[in-house]
Amino acid sequence: MSDKLARIKELIEMQKKFIEYEHENGFDPKAYFVGGSGTILDGYRDEYMKKAMELVDMAHAEKGSHR
Repeated sequence: MSDKLARIKELIEMQKKFIEYEHENGFDPKAYFVGGSGTILDGYRDEYMKKAMELVDMAHAEKGSHR
């Protein structure tokens, strides 16, 4: 499996876990933006953004472009 495909699968898995958590616990914007200590939200935004930007960088490298 390519690194790009693996990264996409990681992002989708993170989204699934987030949606499951949201359905079980509701959505608290403060916990999402600040992080819910000990929950899936703890560091979620930063980790998701990091992985998404790695995917963007891979796509640019593949096409020979830059952001």
